[in-house]
Amino acid sequence: MKHPVEGSLIPVTHDLGAFKVRRVLPARGLTMVGPFCFVDQFGPGHFDIGQGMDVRPHPHIGLSTVTYLFEGAIDHRDSLGSFATIHPGAVNLMTAGKGIVHSERSPQSERDAGGPMYGMQTWLALPDGQEEIDPAFEQVAADQLPILSAPGVSARVIMGSLWGQTAPTTCHVPTIYADIMLEAGGAVPIDAEADERALMLVGGAADIAGEAMEPFTLYVLRPGMVAQLSSTSGGRIMLMGGQDFPTARRVWWNFVSSRQDRIDQAVMDWTEGRFPQVENDPEFIPLPETPLTNSDPI
Repeated sequence: MKHPVEGSLIPVTHDLGAFKVRRVLPARGLTMVGPFCFVDQFGPGHFDIGQGMDVRPHPHIGLSTVTYLFEGAIDHRDSLGSFATIHPGAVNLMTAGKGIVHSERSPQSERDAGGPMYGMQTWLALPDGQEEIDPAFEQVAADQLPILSAPGVSARVIMGSLWGQTAPTTCHVPTIYADIMLEAGGAVPIDAEADERALMLVGGAADIAGEAMEPFTLYVLRPGMVAQLSSTSGGRIMLMGGQDFPTARRVWWNFVSSRQDRIDQAVMDWTEGRFPQVENDPEFIPLPETPLTNSDPI
């Protein structure tokens, strides 16, 4: 019998000093899992007093960014005029569509005290026919996201539906994104309802079908197969996936599109200052000559 894990991806790690960022998608040989076309895990880490995260204003097209924290806090500002501070257990969903600019910075209260930083940022490609929708932003509070509990396991549904519970977070395409906590001795089946699914161990220890998971590695599950997730000592696992995309996506820097000419246009628009600005945040990230994120459809 085939093992339910079809393959695994080891992240590329970047050390930012206070914490590390591990990028696992896009990767050579695999650019998407359902709508997920970019997966960053960051931390755990800790800022000294006076330090903080400062991601200057930068543009996006053709995607939704999804920010989810285990520890810490981040201030989000965007060119729509949105401002929101995200805390652990909540979700920030920013839909770029035809174009948006945003910044991500540590709140002043976190800088004054020093504090932890630990979480995930993922990008979800927008589906065919919706790549150029109007930009939007929403924050869904932690107490608005359903939490499923059973002996030895609990799970917060961040996006989509899991085990009969549905998150209120907007989905532009069928999506599953969940934060699963296993107690010592806990186990749970990962059903095969979604076209594509992947798992990442972000804390503690866990097994898939009896095989140990390496921290921060992305385990891509075989379509149509149930996978048993278990832990002898307790673990935290992120589940992500959703509908398979019939049309491939290109990723160049912060731009995602099914068309290279659309990415080329976004590059020119950012270079020539045609994107909207973030109010009260005049800094910006210039266009890189060689972006860290650059993938063609496979």
